[in-house]
Amino acid sequence: MYVTISAQYQGGNFKGSVGDFVKYLEKENQKKAPQEQELYFNQHKDDINPQTVITQIDNNTAKLKKKEPKFYSIVVSPSKRELKHIGDNPEKLRQYTRELMKAYAASFYRDRTVTVDDIKYYAKIEHERSYSEKDKQIKENQPYLNKILELKNKIREIERGEAKGNIQKLSRQISKIQHQAPHHQNGKMIVHGMQKQGHQSHVHIIVSRKDITNTHSLSPGSKYKASQTILNGRKQKQGFNRNQFYKAAEKTFDTTFGYRRNFVESYHARNLLDKNPKQFFTALSGLPTTERQAAFKLLRATGVKLPVIPVSQAQLAYKTLMKLKRSIGKAIDSGSIGI
Repeated sequence: MYVTISAQYQGGNFKGSVGDFVKYLEKENQKKAPQEQELYFNQHKDDINPQTVITQIDNNTAKLKKKEPKFYSIVVSPSKRELKHIGDNPEKLRQYTRELMKAYAASFYRDRTVTVDDIKYYAKIEHERSYSEKDKQIKENQPYLNKILELKNKIREIERGEAKGNIQKLSRQISKIQHQAPHHQNGKMIVHGMQKQGHQSHVHIIVSRKDITNTHSLSPGSKYKASQTILNGRKQKQGFNRNQFYKAAEKTFDTTFGYRRNFVESYHARNLLDKNPKQFFTALSGLPTTERQAAFKLLRATGVKLPVIPVSQAQLAYKTLMKLKRSIGKAIDSGSIGI
């Protein structure tokens, strides 16, 4: 499970109203008939139209300063393995999102208990993803694409009479380079913007900075688990426990759907890899045989090349360790193994 929280973009397209962001999230609906479109939902209602979302979020910003985010975006990206477990079922994704938002509310540190009914949010399921510059396939195909673009430019110059050459020969070279590229999908070279195959469902959640009463600020952006501030001469608790929320995200999924999570899919493993890679690999090598084999299979499926991992920390070569950390980290960041 890969979950991110980000503040409203304060420069360019997403400044001010939530309208531009909502419009961006309508990109899949533009291809569909009205009865097939995905609408928004919240804790208690389905089929909420985009204009309602814009009105409700934009009108829930009392006393917020111009440079303060008016809303936050949460993106929930189950791994392919998790989506397969629930049959890529939209109703189960809605069920999970509603349980997740209970954990979101519980992660706020306040003088009073914060519940999901204090949160104003709207969520929307998307079923498609496209390759971007962050994907390994795009990065590794790029040198081949650059050569192809050079050859296509030469062909255009010949067609315009600005240069001499054999267009058929250049076209054959292009076909050869396309075949040589390391990553293909349905026989075609993977390029930026190409739609990804397989289960790609994920959830976008728009959360108002202010609570449902438009009175209290509920920001998940606080860096501290628990802190106090002086407001109107009184001490008040503030903060948001992101670690608690991220752990709850995967625990909620596992409990709700009976999912058996492998070590390398866990939030704990990701933290361990970031903070203590030696301990990560020691823990990995110390797993029961069946679970360790499953972990290696998941990692290899992402293109990570794993040597035999020794049990003794003293045997771990630093360069090899850091190389593995980077390659596994990239797999984790892409969400491909669902951490």
